[in-house]
Amino acid sequence: MSDQNQGHDRLRPRGGYRNLRAYQTATVIYDGTVFFCDKFIQSRKLHDQMTGAARSGKQNISEGSRFNATSAETELKLTNVARSSQEELLNDYEDFLRQKKHRQWGKDDPDALAVRNVPKNRPDNAPLVYEDYARWLDHADPAVRANCLVCLIHQANYLLDSLITRLEKDLISKGGYREQLTTARLAERDKQRGLPPQPTEAPPLCPQCNKQMRLRTARQGANAGSQFWGCTGYPECKGTRKYQSAPKADRADRPDSSSPPTTTPEE
Repeated sequence: MSDQNQGHDRLRPRGGYRNLRAYQTATVIYDGTVFFCDKFIQSRKLHDQMTGAARSGKQNISEGSRFNATSAETELKLTNVARSSQEELLNDYEDFLRQKKHRQWGKDDPDALAVRNVPKNRPDNAPLVYEDYARWLDHADPAVRANCLVCLIHQANYLLDSLITRLEKDLISKGGYREQLTTARLAERDKQRGLPPQPTEAPPLCPQCNKQMRLRTARQGANAGSQFWGCTGYPECKGTRKYQSAPKADRADRPDSSSPPTTTPEE
């Protein structure tokens, strides 16, 4: 079955990690590390540590992507674990090169540039695979293999840093699964009641309990008919915020309010 959801819509899609350059690069690193360790690492403990770190750098990307459907926080956490695993593996390869008196490629070394340019020379949407780097990863010289893997880990770390930044921004702007489920549930309830839809901008957080807020309409008091931001934790929490609708011509006939009602709203 495909990693993409089929048959029904979800609040948050999951899967699709196989299309990520970060995952593809991490897979090449994992395979290259297993072959490298089998051939050149004598210590069983170090062998297991390096292959374990390489596997973690790959598996946590896929696990995080699958958790995206139910927990943005877990996806972000697992992606950070993948990033940490790659950093651990990077240190192991740098230690190998230093302790074996091998030269580490500089960033402008011809081979380093060639490794970095491999993704640029791939056809659009063509996945990165081990064979793209086989001239270095299958080399008889362990220093060439280790240097290639160092370059690949730097690329994976850059991609993971970008992915982590995007996930953090999405979590801040869109909220996690719990917040999105609450929004969808309340929108469906408003629809069943014949109420106007909620605004498209991200709702603010309650100043009292920090829960997500939703747009409400006062039904009594001096501000009856006006809209305001009310806490989704109502009636336990009665936090409110002012609401000012965006100036749109097609909303001119809708009531607007610069202040919340002075009395507790009735749902």
